[in-house]
Amino acid sequence: MRIELATTPGDPRVPNEDYASVALPASGQGGVLVALDGVTPPEEDYGCVHGVPWFTARLGGALLELSGSRRDIPLTDCLSRAIERTAEAHGSECDLSHVRTPQATVVAVRWDAERVEHLVLSDSALLIERTDGTVTPVLDDRIDQLIAAGRRPLAPLRNIEGGFFTAAADPAVARRAVTGTFPRAGVRAVAALTDGAARWVEVFHEGDWAECFALLRKEGPQSLIDRVRAAEDADPERIAFRRGKTHDDAAIVFAEL
Repeated sequence: MRIELATTPGDPRVPNEDYASVALPASGQGGVLVALDGVTPPEEDYGCVHGVPWFTARLGGALLELSGSRRDIPLTDCLSRAIERTAEAHGSECDLSHVRTPQATVVAVRWDAERVEHLVLSDSALLIERTDGTVTPVLDDRIDQLIAAGRRPLAPLRNIEGGFFTAAADPAVARRAVTGTFPRAGVRAVAALTDGAARWVEVFHEGDWAECFALLRKEGPQSLIDRVRAAEDADPERIAFRRGKTHDDAAIVFAEL
């Protein structure tokens, strides 16, 4: 088995709001990977004294632990319980009803000898490489659909019916995730990318998802992030390639099963 992970902040002076981790059981049978992209609030007052990095670390750690230890329950239930556990950890000093309460996108993958389960919530990406070499992207495309329909600004459409969903304080949002299962025998490798890393495909159009996966396999996650940084640096004013931030936090987990 080959596992590689890389993450870098968009701005080295600001804490990285992405989270990425892998857990492999002592039995050697199967594993779990989790990648979260924390949502940066547009203002300082968002009802929480902890901050987004605290939230992604708490939620990501809880989801990793639950997905690995409670293999008898679906990933949606693991995410729901992880959200509930994290909400309880906030304490009474935080206003979890605030529309900007800390939140994150989620990618989770769990595999054993029989199957590969996945969960994707919001705009991070999961890539599944089949044993025949084909690469299947698993995406929650609700944001893309809203943009295509001219539904801007997006902020009022977060976590409401007809909009898009992120993991925040409501455990019920786990049911909104894109989920599925592949036979383990048909999967060669998987990769989870936060949207800061997925920019290589989605923003800068340097290649498609299959070419992205080939690059990850050949050169590793850090090389892909370095290429994204080079593309960002070449367009610092965001004129050629429109995007919300010049640089964004980026995280990738690559697992060859």
